[in-house]
Amino acid sequence: MDPIKPSFDPVTLAIPFFVLAVVLEIALARFKLARANYETRDTLASLTMGLGSNVAGLLTGGAAFAGLFVYQHRLFDIPMTALWAWVAVFLLEDLTYYGFHRISHERRFWWAAHVNHHSSQHYNLSTALRQTWTGGLAGTWALWLPLAFLGFPPAMIAIQKGISLVYQFWIHTEAIGRMPRWFEAVFNTPSHHRVHHARNPRYLDRNYAGILIVWDRLFGTFQPELDEEKCRYGIVKNLGDFNILRVAFHEWAGIGADVARDPRHALGYIFGPPGWSPDGSRDTSAKLRAQWEASRPAETPAE
Repeated sequence: MDPIKPSFDPVTLAIPFFVLAVVLEIALARFKLARANYETRDTLASLTMGLGSNVAGLLTGGAAFAGLFVYQHRLFDIPMTALWAWVAVFLLEDLTYYGFHRISHERRFWWAAHVNHHSSQHYNLSTALRQTWTGGLAGTWALWLPLAFLGFPPAMIAIQKGISLVYQFWIHTEAIGRMPRWFEAVFNTPSHHRVHHARNPRYLDRNYAGILIVWDRLFGTFQPELDEEKCRYGIVKNLGDFNILRVAFHEWAGIGADVARDPRHALGYIFGPPGWSPDGSRDTSAKLRAQWEASRPAETPAE
């Protein structure tokens, strides 16, 4: 196997499945055989973002060159033919994805590239296709370079990243309730990911997992879906239209406006948490969660 160029692309191979699955979910919902909410303009926005993401990926291919350069200075030679190497890259790539996903929520610069994926107020399989146009420019791909430096071939990393993306498609649905308990304990599931897409204060910035939910359990960011609190989807301040350029760039525009108005606090506006302001007047996830905690009725001590 070529260590530089992937022998196959899991995402490309899965595209027909993605399309058929979306059509099937719509059909099942139409006949009330499955729970799924679709809105035509919202679905078209998601599909357009997905198409644009592929184009943007071709235009910002610097990650591949960076990965190749780092690989040429690798510490070890890790063979693509070894089973242990695939197990190792699976675990390390999934941990890297957790880190990428977490920083993409907790720091505004990277949130600006990721927010479009959360901007839909519906949660269905088409939402999985609502991908970023600016992720490459935001440079989060650099988080995967240490894998190449260790000695994992770039092709191996690319294949595993593709497998992760394909896996995450099916968890964007309300048609599946909860999986068996053992599966929910180890893997990311529709239930866990519904929480991740919810804007309820209790659910904000939780469940960053790619494939394995164990990272969230380990690092304290896990939140189960609760029957008593239905997920409300979207972002804290939902967009009022389906303008595709606004979907793709509204947070970048917001950063620019904040910095232009108050350049003294540029670093805070760019790299602080989403919603950060120098006087604390805006809502961050932490502030909203604190307000929610304060509003909860006090629990009666057990006698």
